Amino acid sequence: MQRAPHHRSGSRRSGLAAALGVGALTASLLGGGTVASAKPYPEPSATTLSLPSPPGGSNVRVLVFHASATEESPTVDAGIAAIESIGLTGPAAGRFKTEATDDASVFTNATKLGRYNAVVFLTGGGDVLDPEQESGLESYLEAGGGFLGLHDAARTEPYSDWFTGLIGARPAGAASAVRRATVEVGDRQHPATKSLPLQWKRPDKWFNWAVNPSGSVHTVARVKENSYTPGTGANGWDHPVSWCRDYDGGRSFYTGMGGTVDSFAETDFRNHLRGALAWTTRISPADCKATINANYTAERVTQANQPGQNDQIGEPHGLVTAPDGRVLYIGRGGADAGKPVVTDWNDPDIGKGQGEIHVYDPRTRKVALAGALTIFGNKGGGDELIKVEEGLLGIELDPGFMTNGWVYLHYTPHSQINRDTRMAERRVSRFTLDPTSNKLDLASEKVLLKWPVQIHSCCHAGGGMAWDSKQNLYIATGDNNSSGFSGGYSGNNPQPNYKGVSFADARRTAGNTNNLNGKILRIHPEDDGTYTLPAGNLFTGQEPDEGGGKTRGEIYVMGVRNPARIFIDKSTDILYAGWVGPDAGAPSTTWGPAKYDTFSAIIKAGNHGWPYCMGNKQPYRDRNLPDPGKPLGWYNCDAPKNESPNNNGLVNLPPITSNTIWYSPQGGGVDYPRDANGIPSYKTEEQKLLMPWLKGGGQATMNGPVYRYDAASAGAGKWPSYWDGKWFVGDFYDGDQPRHAVLTDPRTVGKGGIPVHAESLKKIIPVGADGIRNLMDWKFAPDGSLYVLDYGRGFFTSDAKSALWHITYKGGEATPSADKLARKAAQ
Repeated sequence: MQRAPHHRSGSRRSGLAAALGVGALTASLLGGGTVASAKPYPEPSATTLSLPSPPGGSNVRVLVFHASATEESPTVDAGIAAIESIGLTGPAAGRFKTEATDDASVFTNATKLGRYNAVVFLTGGGDVLDPEQESGLESYLEAGGGFLGLHDAARTEPYSDWFTGLIGARPAGAASAVRRATVEVGDRQHPATKSLPLQWKRPDKWFNWAVNPSGSVHTVARVKENSYTPGTGANGWDHPVSWCRDYDGGRSFYTGMGGTVDSFAETDFRNHLRGALAWTTRISPADCKATINANYTAERVTQANQPGQNDQIGEPHGLVTAPDGRVLYIGRGGADAGKPVVTDWNDPDIGKGQGEIHVYDPRTRKVALAGALTIFGNKGGGDELIKVEEGLLGIELDPGFMTNGWVYLHYTPHSQINRDTRMAERRVSRFTLDPTSNKLDLASEKVLLKWPVQIHSCCHAGGGMAWDSKQNLYIATGDNNSSGFSGGYSGNNPQPNYKGVSFADARRTAGNTNNLNGKILRIHPEDDGTYTLPAGNLFTGQEPDEGGGKTRGEIYVMGVRNPARIFIDKSTDILYAGWVGPDAGAPSTTWGPAKYDTFSAIIKAGNHGWPYCMGNKQPYRDRNLPDPGKPLGWYNCDAPKNESPNNNGLVNLPPITSNTIWYSPQGGGVDYPRDANGIPSYKTEEQKLLMPWLKGGGQATMNGPVYRYDAASAGAGKWPSYWDGKWFVGDFYDGDQPRHAVLTDPRTVGKGGIPVHAESLKKIIPVGADGIRNLMDWKFAPDGSLYVLDYGRGFFTSDAKSALWHITYKGGEATPSADKLARKAAQ
């Protein structure tokens, strides 16, 4: 290692510093300044420095620059030694030579500067480059050079907008004292992070940022503020600590870590630096564009309906993408606002509506109305004894769709309602779509499965469907009961009924082993329109328990409330589901938790709690006749019993499995201290939020897909591989509710483990009045682009904002390109 003699430049803007005053200068040295926002980076100043493009060569060299306007940082020697060691170790293809200097004149010497593949700023705070020297650094980046900034480099060049853009963010103040904290490593592909733990616990000095850079840079790691005390200026759950981006023709990586001498002796931190240097030196390519908001385009691809017609879209309720790129989407059955709604049970047309199937073809950018089913589900709004959420609820395509044209629809036919008993039939049927005309042959219907539902009271019909890799079909059915007769808590009031059928006791439905409502079913459809039962469901249907005849073999998951959207990752066959909770706005020390909307990654058949327990096994209290307003004991989540008078299934139920994500108006992942019997306190002042990245209020889960990157797909707008394996979770509403991509730990997923990382999608899948305000469904197409349904701005109808949207990526491939690599990429 060559280390030049120490030489510290004087301040290049002393006049400006004097004009600002000592206080302003001090604040700036501590981290004033803002992130450039209008453009990817500020316009560079003119320069005449001539450098090779790109700088450096196959004999890779790294320059460590460590000047400081104040006392040199005590980490300099440790940092230089660590970088030198990194360059001398590991696979030969990843090695490099290290030189260090604090002489800023290197940035005006084209011969010297042009030798380095990357420059590391191990600088302290303050102004260390004069205008000509900064111009030289700009030229170096323009030529395709690499930059790595460590910790205090964020306080360097405090008056320079260009350098602020290079770094990505400025500190809001001084770094914290040394604190042990948890770093969540969300990028599992970048060479700087792919070998690190998902949850990386380490001591360091931590900065808060004056302006959060998320969305303008590609964040590879965040520090969890609930793992330490962040102090004044805290950034919240999204607190970036390491990030990168292609900048001004070159590559910039910054980490806020490395504030202590001991950091540089850590194996994991050295691996972090090794990967950052591999990218900045052009030894290895990496994607530093994937989470930059400007790299995504959201386009509405359907227009508003023509007056009096649903030529473009019905009441949006679900979508599926075909292997050839076509998008089929359904309308539940709400009428146009100007058309009459029949709510009188004496009228034979009560609730009659049209459940429509549309087809969007991206090749022609045109929409076709494929067909419509006459459904029960058009009763408009009102209270739960008036409105209804039945109708056309779900759509799936057969695995052989491109050859057989089979489409599966989950719906409530109007022809099968009983106005006297207020009962209906829910069914899953197979139809055939003509691939040339995009017309659905309604006469081709084969009814696979049907079951009774009560329709006296609304809501929560479910509807999602999905296939696993073994061509088993999963069908999500809602728990069509009201929680209004239990104060919005468990929904276990046995009293309200219509002609003997309870409509407020979810133990009759979701909590009943002999009822198909409030479940996720799993069947294997056969070519003749029948189905068989795969092994491994929750019940066989032949259990001899408690006298036999008390289970249904179709049940894969019980204890769900309104699973409108489900998804199966065919690479793992993990089932991902989300369901809407009840209506209680706050927890009750008498009755149990507030409403929890829930997402769950499900790895095997099980009982997921409703109406006995929610979240991570948080129990409700039982109630029973003769006075359902009087609380009985708390439910036992490990050995629940269904002792409802409305139960015709087993009394002794399977133990309850904890869920992955739950949120209420109080926040995400609400948890409480528990007593000796495991009962939470349910006191808001004692709550702990395990998932501070989300909260609810008005809330309605809309589970999304797990993205799987396919390098062979031809789509120009496909999302990058960074998102591979991430699970998209969202909510109908777009306030503080989730619209995130989350990462789960393979060791704990499906076993009660909560996500280890989450990042907001609200700028990529835009929220707001002119964006996708009411997210109804979202699926990736085979080409890797994303389609999203926006419900619109009313209920039980479609309006001018009801639309299909298309979200594409335009950031390009990883950098550097293969022809710009310094040598064959290190493995």
